[in-house]
Amino acid sequence: MRIFKTLYNIWAAFWLIFIFLLLFPFFWLFLQKESWKPKAHYLNRLWGKLYFPIIGVPIRVEYRFQPDTQKAYVFCANHFSYLDIAAMGVVLKNYYAFVGKSAIKKVPLFGYMFSKLHIQVDREDRSSRAKSMTRSVRALQNGRSIVIFPEGGIKSKKPPLMHKPLKDGAFVMAIQQQVPIVPVTFVNNYKIMFDSNPSLTRMPLRVVVHEPISTIGKTQEDVETLKEEVFQVIQSTLLEYNS
Repeated sequence: MRIFKTLYNIWAAFWLIFIFLLLFPFFWLFLQKESWKPKAHYLNRLWGKLYFPIIGVPIRVEYRFQPDTQKAYVFCANHFSYLDIAAMGVVLKNYYAFVGKSAIKKVPLFGYMFSKLHIQVDREDRSSRAKSMTRSVRALQNGRSIVIFPEGGIKSKKPPLMHKPLKDGAFVMAIQQQVPIVPVTFVNNYKIMFDSNPSLTRMPLRVVVHEPISTIGKTQEDVETLKEEVFQVIQSTLLEYNS
C-alpha cells in the first residue's frame, strides 16, 4: 500500500540524515588535516555500513577480483542511482576519491564533506575539467584510488542500458599513471531507487567487482579501446543479471 511505502521512505530518509549528523562533528575534525582524511574516509564507509542494514537493504557483492588496499586503481562504475555513491563505500575498502559534479558542494554539510574529501568537476567548464584531472592524477601518484562514473552522471533513461559515449577522463588518467582500471557493476540499484523516482524499494543491492584491466604499455591512442572494453564488461553483466 502507498501509505506504507511513504512511511518507509520517510523512515529511510530520517536514518540517512540522522546517521550523517551524528558523524558530522567527527567528519569536520578529520577534514582539518590532510593526514587525517583517511579517517574521514572511514567514517564515510561507516555511514553506509550502518545505513543500509537499518533500512533493510543488504549489499551483496560478488568479488571477481579483490582489490589490494595498498595499491591505487581507477574504479569505473555504471551510474543509474544516487545510491551508487553511498554503496561504493561499503563495496570498496580502498582509500579513494570520488570524481563528482561540483553542484554537490551546495548541499548543506554533506557538500562540505564532499568538497574537502573528494574531487569536484564542472563538466561544462574546461578549466574545471583540467583542474579535476590534475587533482586526480596527484591522488593516484600518492597511492590513492579514484572512483569515477564514466557515463558523466546519471544519464541513462533506459536502465539497464548504459549511456554512451563514456567520458575520456578515467581512461586518460589511468593510462598516464599506468594503473589498472577496475570495472564495477551496480546490478540493480535503479530498481531500488531510480533518479526520476527517488522512492526506495526494499531488495538486496547487488554489485559485481570485476577483474582489473591493465594499462601497462598503453598510450593515449588506446583510450577508445579501453572505453569500449570497460563498457562491454559492465553492460554485459547488467544484461546478464537483468534479463
